[in-house]
Parts: sequence; structure tokens; C-alpha cells
Amino acid sequence: MSNIRLAAIDIGSNAIRFQVTNVLSYEGQHIFKRLEYIRFPLRLGEDVFKLKKIGSEKEDKFLRLMHSFKLLLDLYEVDDYYACATSAMREAENGYKIVEKVNQLFGLKIKIISGETEAELINRVVLKKLDPQNYLHIDVGGGSTELNLISNGKKLASKSFKIGSVRSIEQIESTDILDNIDNWIRQYITGKYKVITAIGTGGNINKVHDLANKRKIDRSLTLKDVQDVQTYVEGFTLEERIFKLQLNHDRADVIIPASHIYMHVMKSAKCRKILVPDVGLKDGVMHMLYERNIKDTEVGFK
Repeated sequence: MSNIRLAAIDIGSNAIRFQVTNVLSYEGQHIFKRLEYIRFPLRLGEDVFKLKKIGSEKEDKFLRLMHSFKLLLDLYEVDDYYACATSAMREAENGYKIVEKVNQLFGLKIKIISGETEAELINRVVLKKLDPQNYLHIDVGGGSTELNLISNGKKLASKSFKIGSVRSIEQIESTDILDNIDNWIRQYITGKYKVITAIGTGGNINKVHDLANKRKIDRSLTLKDVQDVQTYVEGFTLEERIFKLQLNHDRADVIIPASHIYMHVMKSAKCRKILVPDVGLKDGVMHMLYERNIKDTEVGFK
């Protein structure tokens, strides 16, 4: 049996995720086994979407967090890693300067990626789970929303929009962006597909699924399910969401605006159902690293 150890760092607008995975190979079969997972709610977008830059306090925490991750990469003796930053770091005036500082101080390389690249990485794992039908992949992050039109296993169109859960709670104007989403849907979807199913990725839609009391084997929700969960959560104060619903503090305030974006897109595209495969950017990064290191497509999960 052989194994290779991979790591992904996903620097988002709301939280930063770190994962170490062992890829085990035995008699032609491969499984991904998670060794370590950390989610830190730094919320870089809180600074960026208001001030256009990352403030000194968050920068200091970010540097300490990256130092910790570099130590873990060394301790786990990782064979390959990929660290990527999305919407908040893309828009921060000092984003590239901070990324360079991390490299100089700790030897940790971070890639600031576009919304299109972000969607492409997520699609690496999403596409593996789909039947040959028509899908609209909706990924709502803290600062951006990526839409991908997929038909018969192929991506036909994609677009990144500057609207997200953290950006929304910071009261950044979103009406024009929603109109742009509607225009994109009219251009690529309306009248072209008899049935189209939504696919939702992101921490908020996974939490909506959990709150809908769906069995884990059933990873789908109807539009009404999403609406019902939103109405249910809105009935609680922020403190009650944390205490009674046991939501993380950085989830309790963004789940409503995120749900609104998912529902808006579903209504605009006339999607009656949304699949929630419980995968995200870090999973796409793992598959990219796997393909970069092992040229084999037979993958299992554990």
C-alpha cells in the first residue's frame, strides 16, 4: 500500500479552512482519508468590503494563522499543498502585499485566484457526482457567487458575481448584481431547458440542509424547503440562533442573506430542486493536487 499526503488552504471572505488528506492506494484502488481539518472564522471580508483593505488587526491574526498552518504542513510532512485566496483577498488593496509577506516570513505560497478559477476547482469534484442532465451550480461565498451551467457533464457557461453573504450583511448594495444574475440566466438558461436542477455548494446551504432535518443519504432540497428554513431561522434572534440552533457565530448572521441568494437564483432559473453534495473549494483543490501527483481517476472516499 502506498500513500501521498496533500493539504488545502482555502482563504475565504468569511472563514479560512485548512485540511490535510491522505490518499491511500492499494491494488489499484484509492481513497481520500481526512487527517486534519481546521476552520477559523477570521472574516476578512468584514474589513475589505467596507474599507477596501485588510486592517492591521486582521492582518496580524492572518499572519499568525498562516504561520500555524505552515507548522502543521511541516509536522504532517505534506507532500504537496495548494493555498488559495478568493473574493476578499482579490479585492483588498493590500492583498498581494500580505500574500508576499506570508511567503517571505514563512515560505508559504498563496495564490489569489479569480472567481472563474474558484468555480473551476469546485467543479472538479461536483462534476464527478452528476448524472448526464441539466444543472445550474450555485456557489455562494462570503464575497462572491459563482454560477455554472452544466449539461451532460460539460460546463457550458460560467460567471462570477460580486454578491455574497458577508458582503450582504455589510449592507453593500446588491440590487444591481441580482439584476445582472437575472440577465445572465435569461441569456443562457431561460427557454432553453425544460428541466434544470440547482446544485448548491458553500457552508450556508449545507447548514440549511442540516436544519431541514433531511437524512444524510438524501442530499436534495426543494425551493420550499429552503424557504421554510429561512423563515424558521428568521424567527430567532442572533443570540438564539447561536444558543438554541447551535450555529457558529459567523454562521448565525450570514445564513439568511446566503439563503436569499440561493432562492433568488433558483426562482430566476425556475429550479424546483437543489442538490447539496457537501463539497467545496477545498475538495476541488484536493482533486487538483491528486491529479497533479497521481495520474489515476479511480477515486473512492472515506
